[in-house]
Amino acid sequence: MSLITLESSRACQALRGSALPALRKLSLQETEAVVVINGRVSSYYLKQLAQEAVMPALDGRELQNQVAVVREPAMYQS
Repeated sequence: MSLITLESSRACQALRGSALPALRKLSLQETEAVVVINGRVSSYYLKQLAQEAVMPALDGRELQNQVAVVREPAMYQS
């Protein structure tokens, strides 16, 4: 089973149409059985929002959320 990237898929359009720039930068790979979200975001909240954005476009497929949460270093230290 090989994963492919489809910029025109409903799942991809769900992320590209997001009002959140962090979600628009994520990538998707899809097969007939699975949708995989990849990339990096700064919070678990954004990771969850990405998953929720894609879920309506799954059409019965499995969702694998492989988005990494990477905390940004503090700009100022006390």
